[in-house]
Amino acid sequence: MFLNYIKEFFVKKSLKNNLSNQKNPDFSKNVQTIGLLVDESNSSHSETLVKELMLQGIALENIKIVAYNSKFRKQETYLRPTFGKSHISWNGEIKESFLNDFVNSKFDLLLSYYNEENKFLMMLTSKSNAKFKVGFASVDNSLNRLMINTELENYKLFVSELFRYLKNIK
Repeated sequence: MFLNYIKEFFVKKSLKNNLSNQKNPDFSKNVQTIGLLVDESNSSHSETLVKELMLQGIALENIKIVAYNSKFRKQETYLRPTFGKSHISWNGEIKESFLNDFVNSKFDLLLSYYNEENKFLMMLTSKSNAKFKVGFASVDNSLNRLMINTELENYKLFVSELFRYLKNIK
């Protein structure tokens, strides 16, 4: 238990360092590829969120999902690529290849679909090479370029607001 607090402290320190070095690449409003970073510790919204994104014209093969589970067990089988605290080292380095692939992918849009500050999810968001990052207003505003103030369960409103704002961006 105590070691988890120490690990979170060091990951937070690494996150803070990473945020200060972050650049905002150019963004065009023509969104083709989406990275979806979801916290599935308490509930799963990824399937309904993907369906809502597909209704907005995004092809299923252009949506890549990675889920976080605070109670991750290696013996358990997950429906989508899932990680836990053990997949990120004390200094914020990513240990799993699927996470490195996700972070290094050049997404047009990264959706950080979690509304509570989780250092491990925030670390992946900050390291992502996505052109444009979107998340919830309740999470640190230095992570995302667009913050939407909705509830986690209201995925339809989140997606509709997202695409409404994207249409208005130059």
